[in-house]
Amino acid sequence: MAANIHDQSFSIVFGLLGNILSFFVYLAPLPTFYKIFKKKSTEGFQSIPYSVALFSAMLLLYYAFLKQHDAVMLITINSIGSCIESIYLIFYLIFATKTARINTTKLVIFFNIVALGLIILVTLVFFKGHLRVSIVGWICAIFSVCVFAAPLSIIRLVIKTKSVEYMPFPLSFFLTLCAITWFLYGFSLKDFYIATPNILGFSFGITQMILYLVYRGETKALVLPDSNNKVQLEQFPNANNVQQSTVNQNQEGAMNYGVAGMISNSQVVPSELNV
Repeated sequence: MAANIHDQSFSIVFGLLGNILSFFVYLAPLPTFYKIFKKKSTEGFQSIPYSVALFSAMLLLYYAFLKQHDAVMLITINSIGSCIESIYLIFYLIFATKTARINTTKLVIFFNIVALGLIILVTLVFFKGHLRVSIVGWICAIFSVCVFAAPLSIIRLVIKTKSVEYMPFPLSFFLTLCAITWFLYGFSLKDFYIATPNILGFSFGITQMILYLVYRGETKALVLPDSNNKVQLEQFPNANNVQQSTVNQNQEGAMNYGVAGMISNSQVVPSELNV
C-alpha cells in the first residue's frame, strides 16, 4: 500500500513536470508561424509535422480516456496539444497556396478522420475492457517507435556535413529532458506503453547532444543538391536561409509527435516542398 502511494506521488510529480516541459515544446513552432505571418506566405514550410502531431495527441487522448485511472496528466497535455496543433494548422491554411491548402486538408482528413476514426471504430466494436486499452496502447507505442526513427536522418546529415547548423543544442537538450520525464512518469505507473517509446527518445537525444559537442566548432554548411542528386556543401558565414528555416521548422513541428508518450525530437532533411 505504501509502495503504491509512493509510486503515485512520483507519477504526479513527473506528470506535472512533463506537462510543463511539453507545453513549452508545443510552443516551439511559434517563431516559424511568426515568419509565416510576417511574409503572409508559408513559402517552403511544411504542414505534415503539425498534421501528424495532431493525430498523435488525439490518439493519446483516446488511450487516456480508455485507461481512465491515472490518466489526468495525459488528458491535460494532449488536450492542450490538440488545441495548439489545430490552431497551427488553421493558421497554416490561411497563408498557404491553393495546392498546399488542398494537400494539408487531405492530410488532416486522412490522419484525424479516416485513420483515427478507423482505430476508434474497430477497438470499440471488436474489443472490450483491458484488451481494448492494451491494443490502443500498442498502437500508440508502435506509432511512436516509427516516429522516433526520424532523428536518424538529421544524425546522418550532421555526420556527413560535420556541421550542427541544423541541430540546435537547446532544442535537443529540452526534448531529451522531456523524454526522460515521460519515461519516469510511465515507469512509475508501470505504463510501459508510455515509458518504453521514450527510451528511444532520450537515447536519440543524448546521441544528438554528443554529436553537437563533437562538431560544434566546425564551419557552418548548407546542403544543396547538385545536378547528379549528390550532396554539395556550400560555406556560409550565417546560413539563415530558406532551406535552413525549413529544417528548423520540421524540427520544431515534428518534435511534438504525440507529447506524453511519443515525444520526439524528430527531424527531417531539408526540403522545399509545400506539403
